[in-house]
Amino acid sequence: MKHVYDTLIIGGGPAGYTAALYAARAGLDTLVIERMSVGGQMTLTSDIDNYPGFEDGIDGFELGMKMHTGAQRFGAKTEYADVLSVDFSQKIKEVKTSNGDFYAKTVIIATGANPRVLNVPLENEYTGRGVHYCAHCDGRFYKDKTVAVIGGGNSAVSDALYLSRLAKKVYLVHRRDSLRATKIYHEPLLKASNVEFVWNSTVRSLLADEKFKGLVLQNVHNGEVKELTCDAVFVSIGRSPATQLVQGVLQLDENGYIVADESTKTNVEGVYAVGDVRTKVLRQVVTAVGDGAVAVHYAEEYIAQNE
Repeated sequence: MKHVYDTLIIGGGPAGYTAALYAARAGLDTLVIERMSVGGQMTLTSDIDNYPGFEDGIDGFELGMKMHTGAQRFGAKTEYADVLSVDFSQKIKEVKTSNGDFYAKTVIIATGANPRVLNVPLENEYTGRGVHYCAHCDGRFYKDKTVAVIGGGNSAVSDALYLSRLAKKVYLVHRRDSLRATKIYHEPLLKASNVEFVWNSTVRSLLADEKFKGLVLQNVHNGEVKELTCDAVFVSIGRSPATQLVQGVLQLDENGYIVADESTKTNVEGVYAVGDVRTKVLRQVVTAVGDGAVAVHYAEEYIAQNE
């Protein structure tokens, strides 16, 4: 007979392992399926100092391992595999993976969202060493330094405002000649004396030798190339939710995120979405762990009502 878990969690980031901790601690038979290594996007940050309880900050990989160990302590299991497809049409949900098929009464989707990248040479090599994708995570390393923000939407403008309170100088580089961000952001940004706009420009390549030194920019109209010296660049051109698995299965919003409110419930009973993969205002470690706890509350409720 096939083994049926109480809760199966797809994704081993902070939301996934918080859900695993709460589920296993509540006595639910719990499995986490993770495709690579635990921690999710946290592992890209060497020092997380906005997560409560660590007064000196903590390495992202270390925090991920601590979350994994905490869930494991109460009996949560982890399977390292690629999820190939899901079937949520029956009462018992089916998840097909590269290591076989798994079944569960409830499923929690915690696959996260990946930042969109510049796709320029050396970007991978300098990620975390001058190239960053989260201003609130890594901005403090550049206090009184010069940084650039790439983008023109709400996230980019919000990042530029945040960094303007830390950095000596902030360049906001945008491929158009006006911001796409909501008007409410414009006035405070214009008032920030240390923010300079670089319009009609895209990043052609990075300046680096032993360490990151800046950007090579190209004007989209006349093709003019110029160098911009800075200590770091924060790429804020959007995120791509990891929702390919559930396209056509769960309801997605116009940006591809799973439609789920603060209850984390999706449009399919017994299936929940947590962390960066769902529609939400703030995508941070602390909001992800909150989602994980909430999802298990409703998963327990669903299991009790459907026994």
